[in-house]
Amino acid sequence: MEASSSTKHIIVGTAGHVDHGKTTLIKALTGIDTDRLKEEKQRGMTIDLGFASLTLPSGRTVGIVDVPGHERFLKNMLAGASGVDLALLVIAADEGVMPQTKEHLEILQLLETKKGVIALTKCDMVDDDWIEIVEEDIRAQLVGTFLEDAPIVRVSSLTSAGISELAATLDVLCDEVEEHNISVPFRLPIDRVFTLTGFGTVITGTLVSGTMRVGDAVEVLPQKIQTRARQIQVHGRKLEEVTAGARVAVNLAGVETSDIERGSVCAPPGYLKPSQLIAAHARILKDEEKPLRSKSRLRLHIGTAEIIGRVTVLDKEQIEAGEDGFIQFKAEEPFVAARGDRFVLRSYSPMRVIGGGIVIEPNAVRRKRFDAAALESLSAKLQGDPRELVEQALLSGGAKSIAEIVKSVALPEGEVNSAIEELISHKRAVKLESGALMSRVTLSTITERVLGSLAAFHKANPLKPGQNKEELRTVAARGLDQKSFNALLSLLRMDGKVAVTESIVKLAGHDLKLSPEQEKALSAIEAAYRQAKFNPPSVEEAYAAAGGRDSKDVLDLLVSQEELLKIAEGLYFHSDTITAAEGLIRDYVAKNGPMSVSAFRDITGSSRRFIIPLLEYFDYKRVTRRVGDQRVLVK
Repeated sequence: MEASSSTKHIIVGTAGHVDHGKTTLIKALTGIDTDRLKEEKQRGMTIDLGFASLTLPSGRTVGIVDVPGHERFLKNMLAGASGVDLALLVIAADEGVMPQTKEHLEILQLLETKKGVIALTKCDMVDDDWIEIVEEDIRAQLVGTFLEDAPIVRVSSLTSAGISELAATLDVLCDEVEEHNISVPFRLPIDRVFTLTGFGTVITGTLVSGTMRVGDAVEVLPQKIQTRARQIQVHGRKLEEVTAGARVAVNLAGVETSDIERGSVCAPPGYLKPSQLIAAHARILKDEEKPLRSKSRLRLHIGTAEIIGRVTVLDKEQIEAGEDGFIQFKAEEPFVAARGDRFVLRSYSPMRVIGGGIVIEPNAVRRKRFDAAALESLSAKLQGDPRELVEQALLSGGAKSIAEIVKSVALPEGEVNSAIEELISHKRAVKLESGALMSRVTLSTITERVLGSLAAFHKANPLKPGQNKEELRTVAARGLDQKSFNALLSLLRMDGKVAVTESIVKLAGHDLKLSPEQEKALSAIEAAYRQAKFNPPSVEEAYAAAGGRDSKDVLDLLVSQEELLKIAEGLYFHSDTITAAEGLIRDYVAKNGPMSVSAFRDITGSSRRFIIPLLEYFDYKRVTRRVGDQRVLVK
């Protein structure tokens, strides 16, 4: 598989009234028809989300989400709008701004989309004077929105006029898109589920945070399905890992498509918890006809999910048009949210967008209306209270010192320490032996990777005692320095999950299991070196003693068990021989003084080919020291 790229991932999302040419425009830009359903082909109208990729003039590739424009399919539009970085507002030159144009724009505003471009389509159907009038009206309608100063590009999907200019404009805007946060745990709202022959269940969506890797443990929520990412693709390319902002397809292991649906979310196990009650800050649109009252039944659109439930207004009797306030939303079914998630509110019936807001408490406790303490707490959390901020800093990955956390959250050290103590007492964080702190979620994620790496290593190397410690850190815990990684291993050792020596780590309880042939080869090789004493066999001769086949794994096992010692490349001695040699050297020097090479050769009955490397080994081990052509003992 290919390695992942550090290139910034960007999603472009269409918006606009029905029949204004969104899908035709995407086909002109990319060559891809995003209408994939038979019903869409028959009607000539987009019903569900469509997806494409576009390579821009700079060479970068962006993902495109094409949404339906008809009001009856607004639920699908909302599922696609949540992960958009750049809005492509499509307005037909022959009609101008229409009802769904305004509604889609309101949705993008509520979701806090920051950048975008207006594509004025069907310019081949009207004259320039009419286009000027339409553009003036568009500018007037966009005043006060994030698209107020956005470029307007005149295009015709039929003649391809303006298509290259639109691509170039998108390219420039991509440079202005903010980087996604890739240091927190990954989160993937699912917008499509299907079966692929030979692979099984595949999900798609926009990765909204973190980094996802092949082999990662995955929890599908709110169903609480435990699985793993078997394969990941971005724009048809297989990747080992992918970062936030990318449109991804993930092959999940051992999951049925019937178990998952649009609106589900993938995250590391334990990171998110399903809930039926959230606390939030909401704003009602200024042109909404009715105020938002408690007990109103609403549709809450968050990520790719539509959740039905009832709202309670906490800080006032009702929220008037153009006003904001604190609310609780009680869902009829469990769903998943995270602090800081943006959402859109629609009335239950008739269905229309009435407002939106931001999640403050994704797993809220029931609060009384007009409770001063509760409202003060929500207000603090909306701004970011110490515990919430410290936890977010810890969730950014790795292990952090208190000084690093203080710098990250810009709070006094006393407040940070209090927040840390609270997080530890609630088992949301853990303090390592090194003094560094880790989120429990991060600890769980890294632990999963460490144990997974060791299991894979044992399977691939059945005759090796364990994985090299530094290699394990590089593979499974790149975010930890050596000190923090050693502290983590100490924690896992105390929990009985691993066994650790100076440089080797293995799963607790892992024992070498040799086949009868390997047992025979091991005994033969060990006996060959033991019997040869100071005239050891070559590696090839040792293999011959084991039956003539390559027995490198068995030889390496004897070295790891310290039955054999590697003195030089291709030269091994039995450990008993090394012990005997040291005894001979000490006895000789004690009786005769400095020892020459020839003297050592004579007392061992060996040759210079073996004796010189052996003496150099003892020099390296500081048993002896060379003085001229002789050896003396190191005191």
